[in-house]
Amino acid sequence: MKLDDARPLAVAGGLDLADMQTLGDVTRGHAAVRPDATAFEFEGRHTSFAALDAHTNQVANALAAAGIAQGRRIAYLGKNSDHYFELLLGAAKAGVVMVPVGWRLAPAEMAFIINNSEAALVFVGGEFADMVVAHSAELEGRTVIAMEAGSAFPTFENWRDAQASIAPDVIVQPGDVTIQLYTSGTTGRPKGAMLTHDNLLTGRRLGREHPMDWNDWGPDDVSLVAMPVAHIGGTGWGLVGLVNGAKGVIAREFDPLKVLDYIENDRVSKMFMVPAALQIVVRQPRARQVDYSRLKYILYGASPIPLDLLRECIEVFGCGFCQQYGMTETTGTIVYLPPEDHDPAGNTRMRSAGLPMPGVEIRILGDDGNPVPANAVGEVATRSYANMRGYWKLDEATAATIAPDGWLRTGDAGYLDDDGYLYIHDRVKDMIITGGENVYPAEVESAIYGHPAVAEVAVIGVPDDKWGEAVKAVVVAKPGAVIDETDIIAFARTRIAAFKAPKSIDVIDALPRNASGKILRRELRDPYWAGKTRRVN
Repeated sequence: MKLDDARPLAVAGGLDLADMQTLGDVTRGHAAVRPDATAFEFEGRHTSFAALDAHTNQVANALAAAGIAQGRRIAYLGKNSDHYFELLLGAAKAGVVMVPVGWRLAPAEMAFIINNSEAALVFVGGEFADMVVAHSAELEGRTVIAMEAGSAFPTFENWRDAQASIAPDVIVQPGDVTIQLYTSGTTGRPKGAMLTHDNLLTGRRLGREHPMDWNDWGPDDVSLVAMPVAHIGGTGWGLVGLVNGAKGVIAREFDPLKVLDYIENDRVSKMFMVPAALQIVVRQPRARQVDYSRLKYILYGASPIPLDLLRECIEVFGCGFCQQYGMTETTGTIVYLPPEDHDPAGNTRMRSAGLPMPGVEIRILGDDGNPVPANAVGEVATRSYANMRGYWKLDEATAATIAPDGWLRTGDAGYLDDDGYLYIHDRVKDMIITGGENVYPAEVESAIYGHPAVAEVAVIGVPDDKWGEAVKAVVVAKPGAVIDETDIIAFARTRIAAFKAPKSIDVIDALPRNASGKILRRELRDPYWAGKTRRVN
């Protein structure tokens, strides 16, 4: 590596981003030029770049010793941890693919992802060891390693430290898949989006070639990683800071009171959150007593920020704000609304998602699949380095999402204005985003259909001041049955994650359908969105 070559692509220590072709290059490079600087801090544990490089070598060697070949999957079920990133980066050095599993999912959903990915090893956080024991049969006899002591399983540190810290003799290519993130599925089953080293790192290089203040990092920057690592907003954000040589302060989970502590005590300079989380943080009584002098930018995504909330956040935090638009299938951010477009007085552009990131193309497709003119609504499509390799073992779903010429259909409806700003108007698909979590109606409907009082059900998203959208179920009762809202919600929660379960139930005589029998969800949604300028919140 050209460690002494500080070209325009340089990051902390003079490292050249052009030399970071794989995630393994990231730890090796920073360890060579900034060995004693802190890479991660987690609950009092500080890991230097040198230690991170050594530990990830040990992980890679431990995977090889366990017989995990290149291209195989391993799964992580747990909350955020510095050891998760060691495992991810070590797997990357070994050519092994990481599959993080959402800890808020129901056990059956967790087991599906682990089994579907064919994970050879399952690494389990301390909070979930007992649950794994209780559901061991569903994991089909897979080997389990505990990330923390206190269970009957072998521990991660002992497993890791049994191996030498020499670099593994493995050739990893930039185009190799390194992480598989599962997205909620329109058919009720999540799909594994396969992301490569190129997907994760190319945007960092292009960002350096096209400087933007909010996207610039220095060696003194401190990043707060508070979003769940099973989401691109957690893992992706953690890697952004690492690539740029910043210290990553990792929160086990989102806790509004602790976020304020991190900002003040760890002198956080950048963080990523969804607007629903920001609202909780800024409304804490202590929020107006914290020192925010080091906080430069807050990046937010999953939904636009309401103007009143933005005003409050600007007043309290006193930093710049930048909206991020993207999806798991695009490795996160592909469109950004820069800080200068965030006006507390309000402006037209604040209703937009923003401008394409460097290297990203955006077009709007009509019903015939052809591009439409500016200001015409259609389906948002994108083509760039960030588009996923595809869905794991789902060729038809991949082909339906990514065209042979590389254009990926997002499922969002929107338009581009004359200046190239993207506006999200509605969703082509039926996905609901609540508190930054993706929920598909089919999953929720499937969970409710088994209730003895329910004959039919349709699930929609309705506006919610706190979460952006809330999940609502519209049900038709079986003849003679009485619908008990509380009972149906509790029933759903036994089958799916609590955040997916409906927050409210409406009872109607019959669901609206078209001539072919398809449920007309738009007719159910329209009354709740009346008066709204767009059908997302």
